Amino acid sequence: MRRKPEGPRNRADKPAIGYMDEKEAAVALYEHVFLARQDLSQAQVDALAATATEIIETNGGKVTKTETWGLKNLAYKIKRNRKAHFVMLNVEAPAGVTAELERQIGINEDIIRFITVRVDDLEAGPSVQMRKNDRERSRRREREEA
Repeated sequence: MRRKPEGPRNRADKPAIGYMDEKEAAVALYEHVFLARQDLSQAQVDALAATATEIIETNGGKVTKTETWGLKNLAYKIKRNRKAHFVMLNVEAPAGVTAELERQIGINEDIIRFITVRVDDLEAGPSVQMRKNDRERSRRREREEA
């Protein structure tokens, strides 16, 4: 006995174009890092992160964690900047959301570089960069106390 496939069909008894079942529509996990210009204040950088979060959430995604890594030196100049504010977002979203986020970030002049990487799972605690900052702070405190 022939089993009838599920889901919307066209006349040739094939799946309709653009149809996705629940497995295919599952959200993916991403780490999105962007670099903001050095002359921005911390409040402006936080506003950029809030804007990115808003873009993701209006398109059906969710930001699980936002980390601001601070103002760091760059290895080489990027658009005449020697330093940049680093911000990382952990994102749960379909692929179209990241495309829209990257499109709108590319238009923004305050963001000089960005990268979005798909990951298998998101880190629950602080990222490696944040743990490194904590280690450096504790070493400085120990030296000052000694």
